[in-house]
Amino acid sequence: MANVIDKITAKQMNTNLPEIRVGYTVRVDVKIVEGKRERIQAFEGLVVAMKGSGISETFTVRKDSYGVGVERIFPLHSPNIAKITVIRKGRVRRAKLNFLKGRREQYKIKEQMEK
Repeated sequence: MANVIDKITAKQMNTNLPEIRVGYTVRVDVKIVEGKRERIQAFEGLVVAMKGSGISETFTVRKDSYGVGVERIFPLHSPNIAKITVIRKGRVRRAKLNFLKGRREQYKIKEQMEK
């Protein structure tokens, strides 16, 4: 039974994704349907958490919009995600960056050194 489920989820997994880690600044292009029209809206921010594995993996992106913190949780393998672009690779020492919730653009994240 589990083998059948693995085959179904393998078909639905998105294969052309960049490597995403906590601390990276990303731009997520999301497909939005308004009536009969479909458009793409960008959401750019810092990856503050990653959760799950396989088909159910999600990541949380946080941005400040006019002084208000906005967090959005995206399923990594969702068909509504058109494209994910990594803008900046930050190096952090935490798995979840929940301490950023009380701050407004007062944090600095070190740039990750390329190997």
